[in-house]
Amino acid sequence: MKVLIVNTSERTGGAAVAASRLMEALNNNGIKAKMLVRDKESERITVAALPQSWRLQGYFLCERFCIWLGLHLRRQNLFDIDIANCGTDITKLREFQEADIIHLHWINQGMLSLKNIRKILESGKRVVWTMHDIWPATAICHYCRGCEQYQVECIKCPLLPGGNMAKHVWNQKVRMLQGQRITFVCCSEWLAGEAKKSALLKGQRIVSIPNAIDSRTFCPQDKQQARQTLGLPADRRIILFVSQRVTDPRKGMNYFVEAIQQLILQYPEMKENTGVAILGGHAEEVASQLALPSYPLGYVSDSQRIVSVYNAADVFVLPSLEDNLPNTLMESMACGVPCVSFRVGGIPEMIDHQVNGYVAHPRDAEDLAHGIHYVLAEADYADLSRKCLKKVAHSYSQQSVANQYIEEYQQGMNP
Repeated sequence: MKVLIVNTSERTGGAAVAASRLMEALNNNGIKAKMLVRDKESERITVAALPQSWRLQGYFLCERFCIWLGLHLRRQNLFDIDIANCGTDITKLREFQEADIIHLHWINQGMLSLKNIRKILESGKRVVWTMHDIWPATAICHYCRGCEQYQVECIKCPLLPGGNMAKHVWNQKVRMLQGQRITFVCCSEWLAGEAKKSALLKGQRIVSIPNAIDSRTFCPQDKQQARQTLGLPADRRIILFVSQRVTDPRKGMNYFVEAIQQLILQYPEMKENTGVAILGGHAEEVASQLALPSYPLGYVSDSQRIVSVYNAADVFVLPSLEDNLPNTLMESMACGVPCVSFRVGGIPEMIDHQVNGYVAHPRDAEDLAHGIHYVLAEADYADLSRKCLKKVAHSYSQQSVANQYIEEYQQGMNP
């Protein structure tokens, strides 16, 4: 069986990381898997790039321009929406023709258009589509922000006031999926539940399979050595915040800043023995807002250095306002570092409250602060750490995830 995994990027973004890890997991478990991407970032022979041309950048710019016009020349929500009006026909590529299974992942921002996807569906190949957000089940948004129109029909999108762009794309998706059989895989039970509510996906097979992680790479290391490597203090407890772009409102930095302030108000001694490490783009912009000594590490792409960052921390905090199954939580837990997050999306499936971390009430900075203090000062830290490792080994190992996908592929090969 040959599987072609299709994703916009090879390594940039959570979906790219998850897709790349799945490819490795499948290859390590007897399946021939390759990746097809627009943005190739390594020399791996198992990753193929779209034929380079000026059109690739043109597709991206064309789609953004259309959305910008729909937003009445405003930038707000410019990258929260995708209309998939431009993309590349991959059906003539050798990688596509050789594959038995076409496995779509995050294919937005000019990678595939709805017409391209329709052509893939009409090719006769079996198609599996992993949902890293809600976009395949809505008209144009990646996160609904409380909107429930997709359960009936997307007409007026709150992210795109005015015009009928959402309704137009919804109708295109309806035609694209009509008469087609796809297996939609959601990375969390929460997202699977949301997808099953979608009028767009009515009658389609929807299952939940988590992302995989390579626990040979993401694993516990010597904490003091990790701190020395990164230039972090050895005599402070380290609270870690990680995001590709730490200023992304969806990742909840405002609540993190407030929670740190709450900690200092309640436990002023923490100012002498605790610090905050921030990993991600624009880290320097928020470091000065925190009430604790802060250490901005910037954006890091080297996996070994990222592993060192997790291992240098005592607790990882991710106060996302909306999220599916964050790779960062999984990575932290695989390094034996307990996590504190809000009870949103698929996060409660990852963190077992007061067993391997702490799940705070959504948008409650005071409870977030309580969770941080619980991990650092109230709980049996060694026990939390052991149970993090146990959860990862049981639920997110390469073998476990690969076997679940192989079962879905085989089911698809036998209609």
